[in-house]
Amino acid sequence: MNTGNLHIENLADSDDVPTEGIAIVGMSGRFPGAKNVDAFWANIKNGVESITHFSPDELEITDPSASEEDAGKYVCAKGMLDDIDMFDARFFGYLPREAEVMDPQHRIFLEICWEAMENAGYDAKRYPGSVGVYGGCYMDTYILWNLCSDESFRERLVESIQVGSLQTELGNDKDYLATRVAYKLGLRGPAMTLQTACSTSLVAIATACQSIEAYQCDMALAGGVTIILPQKKGYFYKEGGMLSPDGHCRTFDENAAGTVFSHGAAVVLLKRVEDAIADGDTIYGVIRGYATNNDGGDKVSYTAPSVEGQAEVISLALGMADIDARSIGYVEAHGTATPLGDPIEVAGLTTAYRTMTNDNQYCAIGSVKANLGHLDVASGAIGLIKTSLALKDKILPPMINFKKPNPKIDFESSPFFVNTELKTWDETEWPRRAGVSSFGVGGTNAHVVVEEPPRVVHDDQKRDAELFLLSARSKDALAAQAEQLAAFLENDADTPLADIAHTLRVGRREFEHRRAVSAKDRDDAITKLRGVTAPGLSGVAVTNSPQYVFIFPGQGAQYPGMGADLYATEPVFRETIDKVSAVLLELPDFSIDIRKYIQWTDHETALADELAQTKIAQPAIFAVEIALARLLQHWGIAPSAMIGHSVGEFSAAVLAGVFSLEDATRLVAARGRLMQAMPKGQMLAVMATRAEVEALLPKALSIAAVNAPGATVVSGPESDINSFVAALEDKDIGTKALKTSHAFHSTMMADARAPLEALIADLPRGTASIDIYSTERGAQIDGAAFSEPSYWGEQLMNPVLFADAVMAAAEANQHRVFIEVGPGQTLSALSKQSLTGELKRPITPVLGPVNASGSDVENILAGLGRIWVAGGTPDWAAFTLGQRRRVPLPTYPFERKRYWVDPKQNRAASASDVKAEEKPVGSANPTEVEELIQRQLGLISTQLNLLKQH
Repeated sequence: MNTGNLHIENLADSDDVPTEGIAIVGMSGRFPGAKNVDAFWANIKNGVESITHFSPDELEITDPSASEEDAGKYVCAKGMLDDIDMFDARFFGYLPREAEVMDPQHRIFLEICWEAMENAGYDAKRYPGSVGVYGGCYMDTYILWNLCSDESFRERLVESIQVGSLQTELGNDKDYLATRVAYKLGLRGPAMTLQTACSTSLVAIATACQSIEAYQCDMALAGGVTIILPQKKGYFYKEGGMLSPDGHCRTFDENAAGTVFSHGAAVVLLKRVEDAIADGDTIYGVIRGYATNNDGGDKVSYTAPSVEGQAEVISLALGMADIDARSIGYVEAHGTATPLGDPIEVAGLTTAYRTMTNDNQYCAIGSVKANLGHLDVASGAIGLIKTSLALKDKILPPMINFKKPNPKIDFESSPFFVNTELKTWDETEWPRRAGVSSFGVGGTNAHVVVEEPPRVVHDDQKRDAELFLLSARSKDALAAQAEQLAAFLENDADTPLADIAHTLRVGRREFEHRRAVSAKDRDDAITKLRGVTAPGLSGVAVTNSPQYVFIFPGQGAQYPGMGADLYATEPVFRETIDKVSAVLLELPDFSIDIRKYIQWTDHETALADELAQTKIAQPAIFAVEIALARLLQHWGIAPSAMIGHSVGEFSAAVLAGVFSLEDATRLVAARGRLMQAMPKGQMLAVMATRAEVEALLPKALSIAAVNAPGATVVSGPESDINSFVAALEDKDIGTKALKTSHAFHSTMMADARAPLEALIADLPRGTASIDIYSTERGAQIDGAAFSEPSYWGEQLMNPVLFADAVMAAAEANQHRVFIEVGPGQTLSALSKQSLTGELKRPITPVLGPVNASGSDVENILAGLGRIWVAGGTPDWAAFTLGQRRRVPLPTYPFERKRYWVDPKQNRAASASDVKAEEKPVGSANPTEVEELIQRQLGLISTQLNLLKQH
């Protein structure tokens, strides 16, 4: 087992640390009184009863008491789910009519499966293993109560079964519950619907465990859903029956007289525990043992429970776990609160436990049904979620509606006691362990043994800033995500920012609407999430495979301390700087350690003057550019083309394989030394086009650079520059003197050309393997020509045609992203002046200028964020420092709308009957429909291309 940079603390003894078993790494659900797991767990801890009591006037189905002569009492109570008519059809790629005729059980199960994956920090599309789906649902009452209330619809449905349109059948039959999830989430493991009545979801979980242990899949979603329509309907209480007389479940209580059937949905994501530890997953609990069986025929009736059957399945699960029943501290019972069922369940548990221990009342017992009612198909999964959270939080939740034991249950002589208050689950000689039972009508029983999660301790290696990524299918959903995350950060002070950022990067599907936030701490992140987004850090990704163009700045971009934070935190950056520095220190005429300029602090201001010298500036800029380029490449950002501004072309030459790093380092040092030895001169930035400048340019001056359509640089003797400034001022043309000691890219560099070409001629050189857009020629250059010594001599003398090179690179491909790989942000600003209109492309720097706000780490993370927003796909595994954890975070904010067909006898008009000008909430606008069609066509096109390739 590869656990990376982490270790596992002992729970009590090293032999008790679970290295085998099935980890629960994700969960989601909808519950009466709670729209998510967090709200559900808060209700359970606070002893909240979530069964709704309503009046006969609120019934959605006619009160049968009018026609019943039974003397029983009619009870209006049920645990109900909110918004079952709502669904985000657009998110899952359904047209409005498809969504309308789909059973809400299918829709909710699909949503919670997506949420469970996100809760675990996984994007199914990027997960390298296979994921299975195991689930079940209740009988489809939506088709009976809602759709078939229209007689013509019912007739068409019957006529079309197997021979006509499958739309209604696919959206309602149980057979398609699991496979729909597999299709929509892109899961390739086993996908099957299981049905064993009330024990369905726990049987699904046990079956998923088997599949994972047999390596049929690497993870599995397992659970169930129960929704019965209409929701607001009552029942007659009959003494001796299974239904409660007053709408309350009093499990194990002396007044227990029946259950209340309720609605709910739950799913868990399961994974081999050793894999979960290695992958840094949050583990809610570890399933150490599981078993299923059937009562057989030796019982009172088909629907009756069996002491023997239940005792056997519990013993089988304990045996598989290979643990002593004395180590179990809590049992989540089936607990239906029926006069017959509760005593039989405790008798079965006691029978199983007595084979291992004679101790009494050491194990707490409870049932979620007291809070929510009987959730039928979903019961087992919900009970497991409750139990796992109790284990993870080390607390025993209170059992409500219990005052005095059922006289038929002898708790005092059993291993069990009913826990009625929230209290700490004390540590013992064993890890905290629990059992969960679920028993189905018809006799299929399931039991699992769950253990508290191992205490995994990760290293604390991290950056001094973090990059948070958000994406959604729409602009509104993206805004909702930002607010969700900000609220989470406000309320959660314990989860490390590095883990939160890591989970968002690797554990969320990457949609087209994107936003990135680089922040140094929680408060900074909250402020930025709720503030106006900086340019380039939000937008719509038009491609998922952009081409990266590295642009390397030249002299003048340097500043003391450039990359200091990266040198301290990024091993790849530091190793590259060290390598360049080592080569320079070996040169007899260059005995300066350039690292002091990179690790500069504001207390060493003398270094700034030294760094302005050409012989130091050029090697220092080169070192930082190469280090940044290597770091970006390490993070999966590899250039398809490069542009270098003056000395920046040497960085491009190294990456393209023209020069080795060592040879290029020596060349840059020699070039800087040769240029500094040339006669002094001056350079002037002129706010005018090249043509305008050339029309006025004296013969003594040269065009040194064309950086943008209205940004030209001239160079030459200082006296001539001063005269030219005066002439330009008379014509109201703006100028700015550049802080240089020499007139670069002019005839004043002539004496340096021959020695430089001679040095290059003596070196081994390769043909450029990456497209180079030459700033000497203002166009793409042949790879072989780029390695010729004469080219580098011309490059020393001739103007830097940066604007032409940038425009040529942009014209070559509309999906190019320009990245300024070096200190400062000047080239990014200049590129934006050139790339306008149809040539507009994403442009990002990765380091700030000398006075930029934020650290180098914040700036490079912002740059990486802009690359991602533009559609880039960094290698987040390489980007991650140390071993990070996947942590539970707010899940996708579905934009639900009403997709529902009301029962005909109770509606004025269905969604499909409403006139166009009275569009129902669930109807999609034309752009949404077009988007869905385009998405489907895109999938078909991809599949056809794959077929052609094979």
